[in-house]
Amino acid sequence: MISADIVDLSSDDEEGSNLKAVKLEPGVDGAVVLPKEHTKKNIIKLEKPNTEFVSQGFDENRSPNVWSAGQSSSSILDQVPSPADDSGLTSPSPLCPAPVCRQFWKAGNYNDEVASNVTVQSSKGHLHVHPMFLHSNATSHKWAFGAVAELLDNAVDEIPNGATFVNVDKILNPRDGSPALIIQDDGGGMDPKAMRMCMSFGFSDKSSKSAIGQYGNGFKTSTMRLGADVIVFSRHVNNRSRVSTQSIGLLSYTFLSRSGYNRIVVPMVDYKYNTSSGKMEILHGRERFMSNLSILLQWSPYSSESELLKQFDDIGSHGTKVIIYNLWYNGDGRMELDFNKDPEDICIDGDVKEIAALPASKAINEQHIANRLQYSLREYLSILYLRTSENFKIVLRGRVVLHRNLADDLKYLEYILYKPQSGGHVEGVVVTTIGFLKEAPDVNIHGFNVYHKNRLILPFWRVVSYSESRGRGVVGVLEANFIEPTHNKQDFERTSLFQKLEARLKDMTWEYWDYHCGLVGYQVKKQLRVTAASQTPSNITVSAGTEHPHMLKQCFPATVTEAKETAHGRPERFRLETQGKSREGVCMKRKADLIEDGQAARAYQQNNQQAIVLLEENMKLHAKCSEYEKREEELNLKATRLRNDIQEVQLKILRLLDELKSLEAVKGEGIV
Repeated sequence: MISADIVDLSSDDEEGSNLKAVKLEPGVDGAVVLPKEHTKKNIIKLEKPNTEFVSQGFDENRSPNVWSAGQSSSSILDQVPSPADDSGLTSPSPLCPAPVCRQFWKAGNYNDEVASNVTVQSSKGHLHVHPMFLHSNATSHKWAFGAVAELLDNAVDEIPNGATFVNVDKILNPRDGSPALIIQDDGGGMDPKAMRMCMSFGFSDKSSKSAIGQYGNGFKTSTMRLGADVIVFSRHVNNRSRVSTQSIGLLSYTFLSRSGYNRIVVPMVDYKYNTSSGKMEILHGRERFMSNLSILLQWSPYSSESELLKQFDDIGSHGTKVIIYNLWYNGDGRMELDFNKDPEDICIDGDVKEIAALPASKAINEQHIANRLQYSLREYLSILYLRTSENFKIVLRGRVVLHRNLADDLKYLEYILYKPQSGGHVEGVVVTTIGFLKEAPDVNIHGFNVYHKNRLILPFWRVVSYSESRGRGVVGVLEANFIEPTHNKQDFERTSLFQKLEARLKDMTWEYWDYHCGLVGYQVKKQLRVTAASQTPSNITVSAGTEHPHMLKQCFPATVTEAKETAHGRPERFRLETQGKSREGVCMKRKADLIEDGQAARAYQQNNQQAIVLLEENMKLHAKCSEYEKREEELNLKATRLRNDIQEVQLKILRLLDELKSLEAVKGEGIV
């Protein structure tokens, strides 16, 4: 695993030996220092995974060429106001610099001469990552909404730390008025160390088993997939020392490429709350602070320090705000994210279908969430998480996203228990909810929605290629925590367990269809068979009764009663006996055809009864466990809120004490 060096452009390193001063904003002491050309060292440049490193030395941070057209080899950073300039510490340009190429899938085309320069390990013993890796790493997200989901995962992981919302919206870049994407939460926030880890590669401090993120790569891939540049504001309060900090970091593909850097440089500034003075003070030394601040003011959407600090006004005592700007364009030269199609949604440009112009049969398909989620962020976020906390809301463009349980869209539900095994050991227990879509047979949709640790990985995953409508309209929902998702969380690693799951879901689709297709008007052509897989104790089929649709009830082919002839000579619909309850179903095969041997049938029924008892006990224990988990979550949230209240009171007390000291001092002077 490779970690990117967070390079602070300051005099703390050898590279800050040649500095240039600029005039400060009023009220700021000291001088802004900007680095000129740095001394030559040996660096590692990472072009592709598994690339061999070849020794060649040149400038530590910058390539010999500058990639912006019409610009000399001198860095843009050197173009700063003179000390006599009265503009103060602000950006010299009113416009926000844009990347060389605005189309994402072409933005990785670097200058061949620059790309051919390979460097080696620095004297510090770190591996330096080339800026082109930011782009190549982001290409793992083929779908823009998958990148947005990665950023929401970070907010959801903050629920144990008191997060109650995540807000996704469009704002305007104050420099040029272009759209930018903002994602903000009120979680625990990040201290300076956590911010550096977030901006680096290969670090993850998420040790919770329920945490969605685990690779320490999601922030970089997702932000760089959506736009060329991202600025992060985060405020954090240490639970032990009660010290409040706030940090600002910039990960800018535009800055790195247009300035000719051959390593990733992340300018950051940090502040710490001084309880004595009641003000925020800078950390890590003024020289380093001012050096990094100058880059932030030149390449971020904000041209002064006061504008940067104003972004903390709506964060509160803790939280994080992510602003992605210079958003990417698609191949047609239009912005990939469409903010104008729906004022309460974010769409993917070009994928929105004009449903009104379609025939009625096709309109039903296009209106279904299985198709709409591909271009509507609101639809996708509504099913992104299998379960949601009552105290946490996802807000998209000013309106709360309503959670949607896909199982509620199904009819004739069955619950199938599956115990995946590997090397003779059971890897987990999975209950799959399967049924027909309520719109069946009018919709041409099928597949399984597979979640991992509560997060949707594969929406409407097609495991069968049906012919003559066999499998059409069959949809399932399951949570598969025994397999691992890929880094972009849009697929699973192709392990043997995954292949077994795929095969089981395929069989499950056929079995369900053959047994229930008559319920939605399809003609039964294939005789029902009891497969070996469906008879094993690890594959138990359970149906939902009509009186209690949310209660699991046992249903097996051996319990199907025989049909009786009606007055018209047609068989009545069978009634499936389920522990004293019953539900109406259709059976197109006689009991004698299902299990030919009577003795085998009796043994099969006995095994089923044992499975029923075990399943009921498991359900009761699961219900109790869920109650305890919910209670624990509520208590944790309550404790977090109390800690926050205590912190605010402590800060208020400190401020009052400071005011009291000031008043006493003034009073003493008056007496003298």
